[in-house]
Amino acid sequence: MKKTKAALAVLTAAAMVVGMTGCGSSSSSATTETSSSASASEGAGGSGEASAAGTSDLNIMLETSVMSLDPQQATDGTSFEVIADYTDGLMQMDADGQAVPAIAESYDLSEDGTVYTFHLRDDAVWSNGDPVTASDFVFGWQRAVDPAIASEYAYMLSDIGQVKNAAEIIAGEMDKSELGVTAVDDHTLEVTLNVPVSYFLSLMYFPTFYPVNQAFYESVGDTFATSPETTLSNGAFILDSYEPAATAFHLTKNPDYYDADKVQLPGLNYQVIQDSQQALMSYQTGDLDITLVNGEQVDQVKDDPEFKTIGAGYLWYVSPNIDGVPELANLNVRLAMTFAIDRDAITGDVLKDGSAPAYTAVPPQFATGPDGSDFSEDQTKFSDVCAYDADKAVEYWNQGLSELGISSLTLDMIVDADDAPQKVAQVLKEQWETTLPGLTVNLVVEPKKQRVEDMQNGNFQLGLTRWGPDYADPMTYLGMWVTGNSNNYGLWSNEEYDAIIAECTTGDLCTDAEGRWARLYDAEKIVMDEAVIYPLYAQCNAEMVSSSVSGIEFHPVALNRVYKNAVKAE
Repeated sequence: MKKTKAALAVLTAAAMVVGMTGCGSSSSSATTETSSSASASEGAGGSGEASAAGTSDLNIMLETSVMSLDPQQATDGTSFEVIADYTDGLMQMDADGQAVPAIAESYDLSEDGTVYTFHLRDDAVWSNGDPVTASDFVFGWQRAVDPAIASEYAYMLSDIGQVKNAAEIIAGEMDKSELGVTAVDDHTLEVTLNVPVSYFLSLMYFPTFYPVNQAFYESVGDTFATSPETTLSNGAFILDSYEPAATAFHLTKNPDYYDADKVQLPGLNYQVIQDSQQALMSYQTGDLDITLVNGEQVDQVKDDPEFKTIGAGYLWYVSPNIDGVPELANLNVRLAMTFAIDRDAITGDVLKDGSAPAYTAVPPQFATGPDGSDFSEDQTKFSDVCAYDADKAVEYWNQGLSELGISSLTLDMIVDADDAPQKVAQVLKEQWETTLPGLTVNLVVEPKKQRVEDMQNGNFQLGLTRWGPDYADPMTYLGMWVTGNSNNYGLWSNEEYDAIIAECTTGDLCTDAEGRWARLYDAEKIVMDEAVIYPLYAQCNAEMVSSSVSGIEFHPVALNRVYKNAVKAE
């Protein structure tokens, strides 16, 4: 075994990201110290009295409700953020997005790069007093691949993480006990991979890889992670006020956290506010310390020193249901629709938050290759199939309608109930109907959870959606369009594409960084040539952050906001 001691190594082949195009600073670190304290919480689930709201707690606006607090079931950025508030994995992110020690203090890596042995710290405890052990990680990871759990992120262990036997377990060919992860003893976790994975350490701070206390899980059964009483913490905060779909909930500082001395905030107050005007008013009256702004609001506050644009990492795009809608199975129709989109108008006239037009399936300033270049720096490389060109749009449209033997087409597009997506959807509808004769687009507004379920079930025609990177490698996007992936909403399938992705994940290219990079470009070209998605923009968040607050860490990958080192001055 090759020993790597103490601080965990910086990732190499998959260099960490900086921020998205057109955005300002991607992170900030704590610079002010204040004193704070929080009383210990009681009970099996770590519930207890919330600290007084509005004193030193950080008051945070969310656009959407938490969809799940189960680390192996959650699929959205909001849920990931909250889960990470109170749970540590083997690693956590530092202010620059690097993987640094959390529950694991050090690790060994075998010479062939396929066996990690993590050495867990001995002072990490759950909020019920149980020590955090290697068995907790084994149980959590086995849950992730268990077909009975049906985690939508199971592929993070199989296709992405290449954990031994994960794919076979997910397929029902092996028992979950055969997963390549072993508790050697309470503080030693051994993980065996099929092939070397250059970005493996960065996966360790992603919630799907978080530990779960088996005895506690079995004691609460189906109610796991639905209330403070059915949730355990091993992280910086403890969930003490929450119910599913809550519009307000609270976390308090965890006094038993191994790194509690660094946590200055006594608590976090979350408020779900979908109306942007209401959110801004709450910020201006002091009820919020951080809130999103968009559209015309940006013009109102852009000169305020508390206004910031921050890379959010999300690629927004339209997904056509290629398999389920015959008209959208026509390539010319799909090309017509993507050529009819004026992305500059969407970002410059509607969002006004620093978001940048996107013309690639992998957004720019996201992942850096072995030669130091940005994978998607050239946003014109697919201009023959993705650009704003009304004349080309009409040409493709007429050809598509002719092939289908129709003169008009009506399509429904599902869209989240949030402010910004609805504004973008209205502009898309106008652009399409103005440019493409005979096209009618009906907007169907749904709660985000319902919209995601409908897209995953193929119950849609067009869907306005987004994807945030889970780790700093193009595969976090390109892996979505593999045949059968749960995030391949349009159920598109291409044997050549699948073969390229297999080369890059399990084939000889696993140890050939330059060759792998080139083949990932080939895969992206297929997605764009086939108009599998219509890329729209790389999201920036325009935010108001109180001048009394410092140290919130903003990341475009995995966990968009981290509060462990945040400080709120009295």
